[in-house]
Amino acid sequence: MANYSELTHGHCALPFDVLGPKQVKTKTSVTLWIPEAKKATLYCAKHNTKLAPLTLNPEGLFVGQFKTPTENNFIYEVVAEYAAGEHRFIDPYQFQAEAYHAVHFVDHQPENLYQQIGAQLVESKGVTGVRFAVFAPNASAVSVISDFNLWNRLSHPMQKTDLGYWVLFVPGMKVGGQYKYSLKDGSGRQLPDKADPLGFHHQQYPSHCSVIYDQDAYEWKDNDWLTRKNINHYKTPMSIYEVHLGSWRKPGNPEQRYLRYQELAKELVEYVKDMGYTHIEVMPVSEFPFDGSWGYQPVGLFAPTSRFGDPDSFKFFVDTCHQQNIGVIVDWVPAHFPEDGHGLARFDGSNLYEYEDPRKGWHPDWNSCIYDFGKQTVRQFLVANALFWFDKYHVDGIRVDAVASMLYLDYSRNDDEWIPNVDGGNYNYEAISLLQWMNTEVYAKYPWAMTIAEESTSFAGVSKPVDAGGLGFGFKWNMGWMHDSLHYIAKDPAYRRFHHSELTFSMVYGFDENFILPISHDEVVHGKGSMLQKMPGDEWQKAANLRAYYAFMFAHPGKKLQFMGNEFAQDREWDHDISLDWHLLEQPKHLGISNLYKNLNKTYQSTPALYECDHDPAGFRWIDHNNAEQSVVSLLRRNASNTEQVVAVANFTPIPRDNFRVGVEQKGDYVLILNTDNAEYDGSDYLSSTNAVRSSENQACNDCPYSILITLPPLSVLMLKWNKF
Repeated sequence: MANYSELTHGHCALPFDVLGPKQVKTKTSVTLWIPEAKKATLYCAKHNTKLAPLTLNPEGLFVGQFKTPTENNFIYEVVAEYAAGEHRFIDPYQFQAEAYHAVHFVDHQPENLYQQIGAQLVESKGVTGVRFAVFAPNASAVSVISDFNLWNRLSHPMQKTDLGYWVLFVPGMKVGGQYKYSLKDGSGRQLPDKADPLGFHHQQYPSHCSVIYDQDAYEWKDNDWLTRKNINHYKTPMSIYEVHLGSWRKPGNPEQRYLRYQELAKELVEYVKDMGYTHIEVMPVSEFPFDGSWGYQPVGLFAPTSRFGDPDSFKFFVDTCHQQNIGVIVDWVPAHFPEDGHGLARFDGSNLYEYEDPRKGWHPDWNSCIYDFGKQTVRQFLVANALFWFDKYHVDGIRVDAVASMLYLDYSRNDDEWIPNVDGGNYNYEAISLLQWMNTEVYAKYPWAMTIAEESTSFAGVSKPVDAGGLGFGFKWNMGWMHDSLHYIAKDPAYRRFHHSELTFSMVYGFDENFILPISHDEVVHGKGSMLQKMPGDEWQKAANLRAYYAFMFAHPGKKLQFMGNEFAQDREWDHDISLDWHLLEQPKHLGISNLYKNLNKTYQSTPALYECDHDPAGFRWIDHNNAEQSVVSLLRRNASNTEQVVAVANFTPIPRDNFRVGVEQKGDYVLILNTDNAEYDGSDYLSSTNAVRSSENQACNDCPYSILITLPPLSVLMLKWNKF
């Protein structure tokens, strides 16, 4: 049972044993712990009548008695007098049942975690307040510290439950109140004050406080978007704009401040809509302490970062996207977390969230902790968080970061730095089953959702259903295509014939997974150069190479992803501290590439042959993938019913090719729908308008019964759409 010594030294784990009301025959006895108070009196909260004075007993506790009221839901208030004045409050320790209610059935469904744990706004006995609950089974004491109790670690000890959660209902606390948890480890040592792992809103440095937030206050206006029926993401166009919200655009030199969520809802959404993208993917918005991590070292998984505004403002951003028919994907980081003192690392003095053995629990690449994927409480925490973003923020997809680092126990480790699994292998079975559970839960509860894996190895079945032995993701980033094609396009055209297979190898495995073709932020940082800098040749050839590469991506099977700035050929590496160089659009070269990307999006979305069979071999064939000598490839894309066909021909040399014969499957006219060499894209305009339509000839070519003669401009891609005679 708790005693005075435990309270004064902050070691009390069972405050309800001694504090609050107790029935003594016909009277109610009340015991209060009010540090530094000189005097205290009880009042009836409903009638504001005095019940009893309180006396300070030898143990330093205020005690008193009054006749037990007959009315239901009776509540008493306390008026405490201090040297500096008095304070009136409702005693939290008369709400024992409400506090314990937090842990009822919390482990039955993963979403129960964010619906019951953390700082929940509730009402009990007609009194509104906040019910706090935090998981810290190995702590010896936990208390709520807040602006309401002047951050006094002794004032509000929480009650430990059998499930390892600590609970307390504090009447009167409201939205906007700041708080943290003060914990002592199993030996009684004071730990750093912790932000709420289930906190919905957090402050920035230096406080890193959690902030009470009402998840139900925002009024959504995206019902039309959410009620879309029978969405098949595999057969619909998907062109994703990957964005770092902090550096997309920064107004006002030298201020260089962040745009707020409301400003992004206007400026970014208008831009994305004008450019013709279907989705925005935001790099991690879960709260994170260090700007330089770009969000990939998150601490507050259940809170959008307050750098750009409050949670309702982020909801407004998503809501606005949906009203403009733009989907929202958020990067999600379940692989690791940083060691910041206010975060999850050694949360209750033990390795509560991370593997204890550093050979499993420490990530050498990122100097961060790895979640213990085998603990059921950690697994529920992560699965609940994935569901949370779909539920509370209406996101359309999550892109899961660093999946490969989760799957392999020896990821980025030397032979003596990892622990084999029970079968002696390097698969992390615990992480595999976690990802399968997460995907199962997401698609069961949100059938229209998308989960996307950033997975850089050949691990089998990443985007296959769980019941078929896969991980259950909806899509996988095609890192192989990205690596090979970028390596190819960076070569001088004179040497590309020796690397031709790098351009075509992706189709050997092109339908093994549901692929997205990514040109992400990782390709334009850390000395890799911008996309424009990667291209060989003089200034004109660099731009022409880039235009051809982008069009080849849109002709290739797979959904599309492009990092911000690439679409107008930013010519310096991305820097998270600096705005994109929007002034470049005043130059013809950059404006031309921007115009091309806009038209690629438009052509892609208006041409089912380019997207309906992205994941179906029936929708693709090589016309000619063996022409290494001329560095030319040609391919055919079909829609699901084969009523529409598009022929794409790429010339990856600066040599134009007149009267170039290309095989086609069908009789008819082949109408030019895109030419990356057009003048509007700052191309050479080599191809005259008289070449806009080419009619098929009864001459077999490339194993096709018919063929067409075309003119191939230098460093260009042509797309031609089949029309029947």
